[in-house]
Amino acid sequence: MAQLEIKDKSGKAVGTVEVATKMVGIPVLHRAVVAEEANSRQGTQSAKTRSEVSGGGRKPYRQKKTGNARQGSIRAPHYAHGAMALAVKPRSYDKKVNKKERRAAIWAAFSAKVESGDVAVAESIAFAAPKTKEAAGLLQALGVDGAKRVLVVLPEYDEVAYKSFRNLPNVTVRTAPASEGKSAAPSARDFLVAHKVVVAREALARMQEVWSK
Repeated sequence: MAQLEIKDKSGKAVGTVEVATKMVGIPVLHRAVVAEEANSRQGTQSAKTRSEVSGGGRKPYRQKKTGNARQGSIRAPHYAHGAMALAVKPRSYDKKVNKKERRAAIWAAFSAKVESGDVAVAESIAFAAPKTKEAAGLLQALGVDGAKRVLVVLPEYDEVAYKSFRNLPNVTVRTAPASEGKSAAPSARDFLVAHKVVVAREALARMQEVWSK
């Protein structure tokens, strides 16, 4: 169990919140991250085999009495402009991860950031209008403006907040996990690669409810 300060937009502490940290084995984290990266691959690459390239319909020269090795087509793999011997074809790279295991991996990755002191809890992350200056000011007040990679977790989709952060090249915005259906929730990899994590108090409560079970 860890205790984190809750700060307002000026960086002043306005309370505390307890986080039930949980660690898992490295293999669990590894499987979750590998599955995420594999599932993000399109798998649409394709190359042609000998039967698919154009040309090469007849023998380049007669079978015997030329002094050369017999050849059946100028589109064989060893010829220039020939086809590939083992052509790459569209395929799915999807890997399945058990839902409980994936949630455990995500919460463990977040817990690691909590234990290392790289998580800042904001009382709220909301802006009246899309302004990058206000978003940068919030990060500065929370003391994470110098980080190379910052992950911001909102309680729910907020277009104004997204637009405020999108011009900051080192910031990635995600939303807290939804109890039902899909959401743009952070993954284990998002937490692992982030140097600092900024999470809204309401989003943190949702994350604990969904992931720490």
